[in-house]
Amino acid sequence: MTRKKIGLVDLDTSHPASFVPILREMGYEVATIFDGGTVHPAGYAERFAHQHSIPHVASSLQEVVQKADIAFLHGCNWELRTERARPFIEAGIPVFLDKPVAGSPEHLRILADWAKQGAVLTGGSALRVSDEVKAWQAEAIPPDEWVYGLAGCAIDEFNYGIHAYAMVQGLLGPGIAAAQHKSSQGGQRQVELTWADGRRFLISVGETKGYLPFYANLVTQTTTHYIRTDNSKLYRALLNEVMPYLSGDTTEPPIPFDLLIEIELAALAAKLSEEQGGRRIELADIPLNYAGYDGQAFAQSYRDAKYPPVGGAV
Repeated sequence: MTRKKIGLVDLDTSHPASFVPILREMGYEVATIFDGGTVHPAGYAERFAHQHSIPHVASSLQEVVQKADIAFLHGCNWELRTERARPFIEAGIPVFLDKPVAGSPEHLRILADWAKQGAVLTGGSALRVSDEVKAWQAEAIPPDEWVYGLAGCAIDEFNYGIHAYAMVQGLLGPGIAAAQHKSSQGGQRQVELTWADGRRFLISVGETKGYLPFYANLVTQTTTHYIRTDNSKLYRALLNEVMPYLSGDTTEPPIPFDLLIEIELAALAAKLSEEQGGRRIELADIPLNYAGYDGQAFAQSYRDAKYPPVGGAV
């Protein structure tokens, strides 16, 4: 059997380097890479290819289209997500979208429309399918047994904070109907999510003085449970879930795309709620033209942190 060829697009974060050995162990060939220069300087892609024994460095997305069976989009400027995905969608090539899938309702709608039209799209955060989350899912706690929960992480509210939203959707399942900003304490934003069936969950995300693990405290009618994820297993858990769909071994997505992007919509509703004084925001009521999270500004800050400007402080 011919091995499926993977193309990596945008090498901005640590994910491409972390995914390569796992994909190879799973039997895939990492055939080509393309870097758009959002974070790294000229020449980085060639060094990355040499370091990871990748045979081809593409000078355009169309080169990746010609050489890859599956595309992985890893860029940290989520405003480029639809632009990067479009050539692959038009060519019928399956696409993995790294987290956050997108940062505005408009881009999420475009991606969702492509999925409805038959494009093979999936991705997102590994926290939704971590071993710890799956162990909780196996308990099959009935909704009427649920009391409350708290989950969170540090670093920032969206690029990293999206992991907390994903973890909570994994724990309680899809069906997030609304978000409401509750407070801002210790540099973090506290947001209450409400499910369509009435269950509620508090999320705390944003910058802290030190690193915080991915965690969740869960309370039911009969027990309490604490989760702290093992980060060393996250990428494999995610790739084990998405690769059968991306490779065509199954035609069923691991999660329907409209439910996958419920995670980003919840974060957008949380931001909008804070901007509107803590008003509860229904996910269905987020305006399509809402600006959302600024991917270009985040990418610039990410680049400046990695490559501090000469003569200036980050």
